[in-house]
Amino acid sequence: MMLFLSNFKSTVLLWFLVLATCGNETEKKASTPPSNAEEQIEKSEKGIIVAANRTEAYLPLLKGKKIGIVANQTSVIFNNEGHTHLVDSLLSLNINIKKVFAPEHGFRGQADAGEHVKNSTDSKTGLPLISLYGKNRKPSQEQLEDLNVVLFDIQDVGVRFYTYIATLQLVMEACAEKGIPVMVLDRPNPNGHYVDGPSMEAAHTSFLGMTEIPLVYGMTIGEYATMINEEGWLENGKKVDLTVIALENWTHASFYTLPIRPSPNLPNDTSITLYPSLGLFEGTNVNAGRGTEFQFQRYGASLISAFEFPASFLNSEKYSFTYIPEPNFGSKHPKEEGKVCYGVDLSKVERMREVTMNYIIDAYTNSTDKSNFFLTSGFTKHAGNEKLQKQIEAGNSNAEIKATWQPALEKFKKIRANYLLY
Repeated sequence: MMLFLSNFKSTVLLWFLVLATCGNETEKKASTPPSNAEEQIEKSEKGIIVAANRTEAYLPLLKGKKIGIVANQTSVIFNNEGHTHLVDSLLSLNINIKKVFAPEHGFRGQADAGEHVKNSTDSKTGLPLISLYGKNRKPSQEQLEDLNVVLFDIQDVGVRFYTYIATLQLVMEACAEKGIPVMVLDRPNPNGHYVDGPSMEAAHTSFLGMTEIPLVYGMTIGEYATMINEEGWLENGKKVDLTVIALENWTHASFYTLPIRPSPNLPNDTSITLYPSLGLFEGTNVNAGRGTEFQFQRYGASLISAFEFPASFLNSEKYSFTYIPEPNFGSKHPKEEGKVCYGVDLSKVERMREVTMNYIIDAYTNSTDKSNFFLTSGFTKHAGNEKLQKQIEAGNSNAEIKATWQPALEKFKKIRANYLLY
């Protein structure tokens, strides 16, 4: 059975000739990178088929097995009526699903960023839901005890501090320790057309970045899973028995509009393209649109009395754009809640091909109390190093900062080329 994605948008960029030379064949890859421009165009003009829709490729591998699924609201099979959840579809096909593991934001994607998600039971299916966000971020050996296969299907956005790839790595690690195979159903990366940003340093790894990769790494979650496995990034250098079910008719040059928001505060293409750059504001006292309908499409801060803490952020005389963050879906207590924020509207920005420091440099430059701008430990976790904060504080330009990223980026790109599927 093959169900086709009905709503898609695909655009071929001029630099696809460069990307076409990047892929090398590796074990268990289900497709080969296109070898020429014509083939890239042909793929892009067909409907993108996510791996979950390619049921003929993976159902035979699940029959007769006891399955655990790592899934959220994006784990769907598309059809003419819209979509059905992967869990519901597999149950209807008599696949023996034993339990569901839920990442940040929960199985139905309703929880705030950073909010602990509790273990529970899915009201629709009666399946046990095991949270992988909170105290338990890695499946325990007991939680894996009755499983033969763990199936991973979550829509990622290709940004290092977006926690779904950390969940992937910890699931792979736990399964490697238990000797349980992992199957990844691949999905497009809407930021998969470039590699950029500061690279993670080993001293600062956390759940916001578990490996030494750039902020934007330009890989699908299936490609990245293979890299984790083959590069020995699992604890003690273990490897898991990994199978990646590939996409069809997608390339790294393709444009892909996510039909389901991957988390509460990434509502559209603009927020997703700006997220790598504006996500760094999460490590500051500046609001990046949470508490509005334009999450990660604006930034701003209030003018607060010097007698209050924190002291004033952004100089109101520099900005004509204002907004007021209020509690809403996905943000129960946004920064600057109920206060008039002065800042910049970025809702008309087109698809980006780089990480830019211009926004955070602008905000820092126009902050009236720079001592309260950075939440230092949080910013370091998002940046992956201590250097970036120091560069911004020293007044370095966007170009100067980006130049320091290049050696690590070039090193990563050489490794990445070994694992590209598309």
